[in-house]
Amino acid sequence: MSLARKALDRHADAITFKDRIAIADFSLNATKARFHILELASGRARNFLVAHGKGSDPAHTGWLQSFSNAPGSEATSRGAYLTGETYTGQHGLSRRLIGLDGDNSNALSRAIVIHSAWYVSADMAAKGQLGRSQGCFAVSERDLADVMDLLGPGRLLVAVKT
Repeated sequence: MSLARKALDRHADAITFKDRIAIADFSLNATKARFHILELASGRARNFLVAHGKGSDPAHTGWLQSFSNAPGSEATSRGAYLTGETYTGQHGLSRRLIGLDGDNSNALSRAIVIHSAWYVSADMAAKGQLGRSQGCFAVSERDLADVMDLLGPGRLLVAVKT
């Protein structure tokens, strides 16, 4: 939370809405609800499963091993993101993300977005393994509507590993 607040302070001019922030805590295993959307006024949080990129976990252990901002890396990038508009693409409804830090400055050109994926679900987590994205923040199909509603455009998402 302290890292997210620092990111909110650092990027205050770029963030339109400061009521809610998202934190993707990649220090947790992929089978844990590690995507947290926080209501800053109340302190309430909603927690969701989220996949990390193939390039961040080449052995498919469920643990993010490394971040990358490199095109073609299929890895998740660390840092602060501004949530953008939605569109319908290859994975259905998706939300664009704009990287605000040097560690994720290629997010738009790499098409790093929030989308749903069949390989992210409570059933798969119970079996001990989620699938991996190509660097995107992939959530379960069941949770997508809630995530999109809670994390509209102009908000902060922070990807960290502590």
